[in-house]
Amino acid sequence: MFGISWAEFLVILLVGVLVIPARMWPDVAKFLAKVVNFIRGVIWKISDASEHIKQQIDLEKPIDDLIRTTTDDVLADFSTPIKNIKQQKNKRKSVRKGKSNK
Repeated sequence: MFGISWAEFLVILLVGVLVIPARMWPDVAKFLAKVVNFIRGVIWKISDASEHIKQQIDLEKPIDDLIRTTTDDVLADFSTPIKNIKQQKNKRKSVRKGKSNK
């Protein structure tokens, strides 16, 4: 707990009991209860925020995959006609060379 052992915690507690007068113990207990509730609230908010962030990341993964596949498909569709045109030009050149060599 916070990097201290139970023995150290008991010494701190004993010193606190000896230093704090008995009439102030209820006030100290209320203060400690407020601190614990505040810390719990902060931890809950942090865990909720991290869950929300995790959910958003999980939602964005399929969108990223969809964008990537769509982009790849579109680029493939554009590059296929270009390859076909280049192949047709090469065929025409080879046919022309074959005719001119005869």
